[in-house]
Amino acid sequence: MTDEQDWQLERRAFTSDADRTQPGPGPLAEQFGQLTVTLLAAPSVEDVLRRVLDAATVMVPAADLASFTLLDDAGGFHTPAATGDIATDLDLLQYRFREGPCVEAAVPSGPAVALCPDLADEPRWPRWAPAAVDLGVRSVVATALIPGPPAGRSIGALNVFSRSANGLDRADRDVLLLLATQASLALATTHAVTRAELQAAHLRKAIESRDVIGQAKGIIMARRGVSAEEAFDVLRRTSQDLNVKLAEVASTLATRHTEVDLPAH
Repeated sequence: MTDEQDWQLERRAFTSDADRTQPGPGPLAEQFGQLTVTLLAAPSVEDVLRRVLDAATVMVPAADLASFTLLDDAGGFHTPAATGDIATDLDLLQYRFREGPCVEAAVPSGPAVALCPDLADEPRWPRWAPAAVDLGVRSVVATALIPGPPAGRSIGALNVFSRSANGLDRADRDVLLLLATQASLALATTHAVTRAELQAAHLRKAIESRDVIGQAKGIIMARRGVSAEEAFDVLRRTSQDLNVKLAEVASTLATRHTEVDLPAH
Protein backbone atom coordinates (compact mmCIF):
# COMPACT_ATOMS: atom_id res chain seq x y z
CA MET A 1 0.00 0.00 0.00
CA THR A 2 1.39 3.42 -0.98
CA ASP A 3 1.76 6.46 1.27
CA GLU A 4 -1.10 8.14 -0.59
CA GLN A 5 -3.39 5.13 -0.08
CA ASP A 6 -2.53 5.12 3.63
CA TRP A 7 -3.38 8.79 3.77
CA GLN A 8 -6.75 8.27 2.08
CA LEU A 9 -7.66 5.65 4.70
CA GLU A 10 -6.83 8.09 7.50
CA ARG A 11 -8.76 10.82 5.69
CA ARG A 12 -11.89 8.64 5.55
CA ALA A 13 -11.53 7.88 9.25
CA PHE A 14 -11.31 11.59 10.04
CA THR A 15 -14.33 12.29 7.85
CA SER A 16 -16.42 9.62 9.54
CA ASP A 17 -15.80 11.32 12.88
CA ALA A 18 -16.29 14.84 11.53
CA ASP A 19 -19.59 14.05 9.78
CA ARG A 20 -21.47 13.05 12.89
CA THR A 21 -24.59 15.15 13.07
CA GLN A 22 -24.99 17.06 16.31
CA PRO A 23 -27.14 20.05 17.25
CA GLY A 24 -25.37 23.37 17.55
CA PRO A 25 -22.55 24.73 15.37
CA GLY A 26 -22.28 23.93 11.66
CA PRO A 27 -20.10 21.13 10.25
CA LEU A 28 -17.04 23.32 9.67
CA ALA A 29 -17.12 24.69 13.23
CA GLU A 30 -17.46 21.14 14.56
CA GLN A 31 -14.51 20.01 12.46
CA PHE A 32 -12.33 22.84 13.77
CA GLY A 33 -13.44 22.06 17.31
CA GLN A 34 -12.53 18.42 16.86
CA LEU A 35 -9.18 19.36 15.32
CA THR A 36 -8.38 21.60 18.30
CA VAL A 37 -8.94 18.68 20.65
CA THR A 38 -6.79 16.30 18.58
CA LEU A 39 -3.97 18.84 18.26
CA LEU A 40 -3.92 19.44 22.01
CA ALA A 41 -3.44 15.69 22.43
CA ALA A 42 -0.70 15.43 19.77
CA PRO A 43 2.46 14.01 21.38
CA SER A 44 4.97 15.33 18.84
CA VAL A 45 5.57 17.88 16.10
CA GLU A 46 5.27 15.13 13.49
CA ASP A 47 1.88 14.16 14.85
CA VAL A 48 0.67 17.78 14.76
CA LEU A 49 1.67 18.09 11.11
CA ARG A 50 0.01 14.85 10.11
CA ARG A 51 -3.27 15.66 11.86
CA VAL A 52 -3.46 19.08 10.22
CA LEU A 53 -2.87 17.58 6.78
CA ASP A 54 -5.62 15.04 7.45
CA ALA A 55 -7.94 17.92 8.35
CA ALA A 56 -6.94 19.98 5.30
CA THR A 57 -7.89 17.22 2.87
CA VAL A 58 -11.26 16.87 4.61
CA MET A 59 -12.21 20.53 5.14
CA VAL A 60 -11.19 21.53 1.60
CA PRO A 61 -13.19 19.14 -0.62
CA ALA A 62 -11.09 19.76 -3.76
CA ALA A 63 -7.78 19.19 -1.95
CA ASP A 64 -6.17 16.11 -3.46
CA LEU A 65 -2.70 16.61 -1.96
CA ALA A 66 -1.25 18.56 0.95
CA SER A 67 2.14 19.20 2.49
CA PHE A 68 4.08 21.32 4.95
CA THR A 69 7.09 23.43 4.08
CA LEU A 70 9.32 24.41 7.01
CA LEU A 71 12.22 26.85 7.09
CA ASP A 72 15.45 25.88 8.83
CA ASP A 73 17.74 28.29 10.66
CA ALA A 74 19.88 28.75 7.54
CA GLY A 75 16.88 29.76 5.42
CA GLY A 76 16.61 26.43 3.63
CA PHE A 77 13.36 24.60 2.92
CA HIS A 78 12.29 21.05 3.71
CA THR A 79 9.05 19.03 3.68
CA PRO A 80 8.59 17.20 7.01
CA ALA A 81 5.10 15.87 6.17
CA ALA A 82 3.08 15.31 3.00
CA THR A 83 0.10 13.22 1.91
CA GLY A 84 2.13 11.31 -0.66
CA ASP A 85 5.15 11.24 -2.91
CA ILE A 86 3.63 13.59 -5.50
CA ALA A 87 3.05 16.28 -2.87
CA THR A 88 6.68 15.93 -1.77
CA ASP A 89 7.86 16.11 -5.40
CA LEU A 90 5.85 19.31 -5.91
CA ASP A 91 7.63 20.87 -2.95
CA LEU A 92 11.09 19.67 -3.95
CA LEU A 93 10.67 21.20 -7.39
CA GLN A 94 9.89 24.54 -5.76
CA TYR A 95 12.99 24.33 -3.60
CA ARG A 96 15.09 23.52 -6.65
CA PHE A 97 13.62 26.30 -8.82
CA ARG A 98 13.42 28.75 -5.88
CA GLU A 99 9.91 29.66 -7.02
CA GLY A 100 6.36 28.54 -6.35
CA PRO A 101 3.50 29.13 -3.89
CA CYS A 102 4.94 27.41 -0.82
CA VAL A 103 8.30 29.16 -1.26
CA GLU A 104 6.55 32.53 -1.57
CA ALA A 105 4.26 31.94 1.41
CA ALA A 106 6.96 30.47 3.64
CA VAL A 107 9.58 33.22 3.47
CA PRO A 108 9.16 36.06 6.01
CA SER A 109 9.21 38.66 3.22
CA GLY A 110 6.54 36.82 1.22
CA PRO A 111 2.83 37.56 0.78
CA ALA A 112 1.77 35.02 3.49
CA VAL A 113 -0.83 33.58 1.08
CA ALA A 114 -0.24 32.34 -2.48
CA LEU A 115 -3.32 31.28 -4.47
CA CYS A 116 -3.50 30.11 -8.07
CA PRO A 117 -6.80 28.86 -9.55
CA ASP A 118 -5.18 27.47 -12.72
CA LEU A 119 -1.49 26.64 -13.02
CA ALA A 120 -1.82 26.15 -16.77
CA ASP A 121 -2.05 29.95 -17.04
CA GLU A 122 0.29 31.18 -14.30
CA PRO A 123 3.14 33.59 -15.21
CA ARG A 124 4.49 34.00 -11.65
CA TRP A 125 6.26 30.64 -11.63
CA PRO A 126 7.50 30.00 -15.19
CA ARG A 127 9.39 26.81 -14.32
CA TRP A 128 7.41 25.33 -11.46
CA ALA A 129 3.87 25.84 -12.81
CA PRO A 130 4.40 23.74 -15.99
CA ALA A 131 6.16 21.06 -13.94
CA ALA A 132 3.21 20.94 -11.52
CA VAL A 133 0.76 20.60 -14.43
CA ASP A 134 2.88 17.71 -15.75
CA LEU A 135 2.40 16.04 -12.35
CA GLY A 136 -1.36 16.43 -12.66
CA VAL A 137 -1.92 19.48 -10.45
CA ARG A 138 -3.90 22.49 -11.67
CA SER A 139 -4.62 24.70 -8.64
CA VAL A 140 -2.87 25.47 -5.37
CA VAL A 141 -3.12 27.45 -2.14
CA ALA A 142 -0.20 27.99 0.26
CA THR A 143 -0.52 29.83 3.58
CA ALA A 144 2.25 30.95 5.93
CA LEU A 145 2.80 29.45 9.38
CA ILE A 146 3.26 32.31 11.85
CA PRO A 147 3.39 31.04 15.45
CA GLY A 148 3.73 34.46 17.11
CA PRO A 149 1.65 37.67 17.03
CA PRO A 150 0.48 39.12 13.68
CA ALA A 151 3.91 40.69 13.22
CA GLY A 152 5.62 37.36 13.97
CA ARG A 153 8.10 35.66 11.67
CA SER A 154 6.99 32.91 9.29
CA ILE A 155 8.41 29.44 9.96
CA GLY A 156 6.99 27.76 6.85
CA ALA A 157 3.78 27.14 4.94
CA LEU A 158 0.79 24.82 4.68
CA ASN A 159 0.28 23.80 1.04
CA VAL A 160 -2.80 22.29 -0.62
CA PHE A 161 -2.99 21.12 -4.24
CA SER A 162 -5.97 20.20 -6.44
CA ARG A 163 -5.99 18.22 -9.68
CA SER A 164 -8.91 20.36 -10.91
CA ALA A 165 -8.56 23.75 -12.59
CA ASN A 166 -10.31 26.35 -10.39
CA GLY A 167 -10.65 23.62 -7.79
CA LEU A 168 -9.38 25.89 -5.02
CA ASP A 169 -10.86 29.34 -4.41
CA ARG A 170 -10.87 32.15 -1.85
CA ALA A 171 -13.25 30.28 0.45
CA ASP A 172 -10.73 27.43 0.58
CA ARG A 173 -8.02 30.01 1.23
CA ASP A 174 -9.93 31.25 4.29
CA VAL A 175 -10.30 27.71 5.65
CA LEU A 176 -6.58 27.09 5.15
CA LEU A 177 -5.72 30.35 6.90
CA LEU A 178 -7.57 29.07 9.96
CA LEU A 179 -5.88 25.68 9.66
CA ALA A 180 -2.47 27.32 9.33
CA THR A 181 -3.18 29.39 12.44
CA GLN A 182 -4.10 26.29 14.43
CA ALA A 183 -1.05 24.46 13.10
CA SER A 184 1.23 27.38 14.01
CA LEU A 185 -0.08 27.56 17.57
CA ALA A 186 0.08 23.78 18.01
CA LEU A 187 3.65 23.68 16.69
CA ALA A 188 4.70 26.50 19.02
CA THR A 189 3.07 24.75 21.99
CA THR A 190 4.60 21.37 21.13
CA HIS A 191 8.05 22.94 20.69
CA ALA A 192 7.70 24.70 24.05
CA VAL A 193 6.63 21.51 25.81
CA THR A 194 9.45 19.56 24.17
CA ARG A 195 12.01 22.18 25.20
CA ALA A 196 10.67 22.20 28.75
CA GLU A 197 10.82 18.40 28.94
CA LEU A 198 14.38 18.36 27.60
CA GLN A 199 15.46 21.06 30.02
CA ALA A 200 13.87 19.16 32.90
CA ALA A 201 15.58 15.95 31.79
CA HIS A 202 18.96 17.70 31.51
CA LEU A 203 18.50 19.29 34.94
CA ARG A 204 17.45 15.97 36.46
CA LYS A 205 20.44 14.23 34.93
CA ALA A 206 22.79 16.95 36.18
CA ILE A 207 21.40 16.67 39.72
CA GLU A 208 21.67 12.87 39.64
CA SER A 209 25.27 13.08 38.38
CA ARG A 210 26.17 15.58 41.10
CA ASP A 211 24.61 13.37 43.78
CA VAL A 212 26.34 10.18 42.64
CA ILE A 213 29.71 11.96 42.40
CA GLY A 214 29.18 13.19 45.95
CA GLN A 215 28.49 9.62 47.12
CA ALA A 216 31.60 8.30 45.38
CA LYS A 217 33.75 11.05 46.89
CA GLY A 218 32.43 10.17 50.34
CA ILE A 219 33.36 6.51 49.87
CA ILE A 220 36.91 7.39 48.76
CA MET A 221 37.32 9.86 51.63
CA ALA A 222 36.23 7.24 54.16
CA ARG A 223 38.39 4.49 52.71
CA ARG A 224 41.58 6.45 52.15
CA GLY A 225 41.33 9.25 54.71
CA VAL A 226 41.73 11.96 52.06
CA SER A 227 40.08 15.35 51.56
CA ALA A 228 37.11 15.98 49.29
CA GLU A 229 39.38 17.65 46.73
CA GLU A 230 41.77 14.68 46.73
CA ALA A 231 38.85 12.24 46.40
CA PHE A 232 37.52 14.11 43.39
CA ASP A 233 41.03 14.07 41.86
CA VAL A 234 41.07 10.27 42.20
CA LEU A 235 37.75 10.07 40.35
CA ARG A 236 38.95 12.45 37.65
CA ARG A 237 42.22 10.57 37.01
CA THR A 238 40.41 7.23 36.93
CA SER A 239 37.90 8.60 34.43
CA GLN A 240 40.74 9.75 32.18
CA ASP A 241 42.72 6.51 32.50
CA LEU A 242 39.71 4.32 31.68
CA ASN A 243 38.29 6.75 29.08
CA VAL A 244 34.93 6.57 30.87
CA LYS A 245 32.75 9.51 31.88
CA LEU A 246 33.38 10.68 35.42
CA ALA A 247 29.70 10.25 36.36
CA GLU A 248 29.80 6.61 35.20
CA VAL A 249 32.92 5.89 37.26
CA ALA A 250 31.25 7.49 40.27
CA SER A 251 28.03 5.52 39.71
CA THR A 252 29.93 2.21 39.53
CA LEU A 253 31.77 2.96 42.75
CA ALA A 254 28.63 4.20 44.54
CA THR A 255 26.49 1.18 43.60
CA ARG A 256 29.21 -1.51 43.87
CA HIS A 257 31.53 -0.04 46.49
CA THR A 258 31.73 -3.36 48.36
CA GLU A 259 33.08 -5.06 45.23
CA VAL A 260 35.38 -2.52 43.62
CA ASP A 261 37.93 0.08 44.54
CA LEU A 262 39.65 2.66 42.41
CA PRO A 263 43.33 2.21 41.58
CA ALA A 264 45.82 4.06 43.71
CA HIS A 265 48.27 6.48 42.04
